[in-house]
Amino acid sequence: MDLTQGTPEEKKARAKKMMLWFAIGSLVMSFAAWGSAFLVSKKQRYNKDWLIDYELPSAFLISIGVIVLSSLTFIWAKNALKNGNRQLTTIGLLLTFVLGVIFIIVQFIGFGQIIEAGYNFTGPTSNITVSYIYLIAAVHIAHVAVGLICLLVVIYNHFKQKYNSNNMLGLSLAGNFWHFVDILWICLFLFLYFFK
Repeated sequence: MDLTQGTPEEKKARAKKMMLWFAIGSLVMSFAAWGSAFLVSKKQRYNKDWLIDYELPSAFLISIGVIVLSSLTFIWAKNALKNGNRQLTTIGLLLTFVLGVIFIIVQFIGFGQIIEAGYNFTGPTSNITVSYIYLIAAVHIAHVAVGLICLLVVIYNHFKQKYNSNNMLGLSLAGNFWHFVDILWICLFLFLYFFK
């Protein structure tokens, strides 16, 4: 398909989708770089500060359930909009937002569990292993916060009746980003769990 063809609205929609995928690609590369740095630091055996048998906070595991549930509520909201049910769409979007906030709260509970185990991000009680975990989780939280802002915009536009079964671009773009940060956290958790 020729990307230069179509109505101005179709061209604008394609451009927005392409920008989102470029942004997602750059985020994947950023997290891959931090993952690579984590592995390189781990392999440097002369680094006596590396923890070999650390335990990820139990709150991080709970946060996986919360974030997966938030993706399901977003899918539910989108399907409700496709079927013309604005009330269910509203409920689904609001539930997704609340679950996103709960995810961030649970992540901070996880940070508290790390501190209770005796490790801080910096200072004499810090550790390079735990510092990587803090960094990776905190940067992911920042992206979830961006996703929440996108959700607020979508909820506002939904109340303004901007979206319908024939016009779902903004909702779809926000949904794609939200599902990305959800999948990203699952991958990050599994990475940190299995590559101790």
